[in-house]
Amino acid sequence: MKTIGLIGGMSWESTRLYYEHLNRGVQQRLGGLHSARLLLSSLDFAPIAVMQREARWQEAGEQLAAEARILERAGADIIALTTNTMHKCAPQLAAAISVPFLHIVDPLIQALRADGRTRPLLLGTRFTMEDRFFLERLETGNFRALVPPAQRRIELHTIIFDELCKGIVTDQSRQAAEQLVASAALDGADSVILGCTEICMLIQPGSVALPVYDTTALHTQALVDVALT
Repeated sequence: MKTIGLIGGMSWESTRLYYEHLNRGVQQRLGGLHSARLLLSSLDFAPIAVMQREARWQEAGEQLAAEARILERAGADIIALTTNTMHKCAPQLAAAISVPFLHIVDPLIQALRADGRTRPLLLGTRFTMEDRFFLERLETGNFRALVPPAQRRIELHTIIFDELCKGIVTDQSRQAAEQLVASAALDGADSVILGCTEICMLIQPGSVALPVYDTTALHTQALVDVALT
């Protein structure tokens, strides 16, 4: 079994989900008492969040790259970021290591393509929905993603940082997210991407009319595949 190196803590709520999904995935595949071989570097999210707000992406990328090198030296065979937003810095991170880096969008593209989706709704932080790094990678796969209107993007961003990153889930926020999906369906969306690793706390498959593609679940499934090959 290969060792997975995780850069987490952004937020720790989503990192908790990664730890659970990876260990359950390995246990289901191998049975018995098997669990995933993991190395975790869990960062303090507060300074990273400040870098995000101040658009200090180069500095943030340098920190993530340094963490990736630490994980590689510690024995990680593959590196992953347990966050969608910080994949804005993925090129810096991937360039800093000699072991593979599994980008969170790539398993998503494979799943969308396998199901014949072409017009997904992308939900995430404002950085993910507006800064193009996520959308451009989807566009290379010929997907024409939708994002919510500007005010709705602000509202969702606020829910993520003020609630989900702190483990808070309210019925009001869940209803707001479900309304975003219903509105996008009327605008022609054929699926919804949970493009923030915490949004699965709000939306589950079956809770909305559109098919749901959870990047956390897809990313961890792909990491288990790599670890067990």
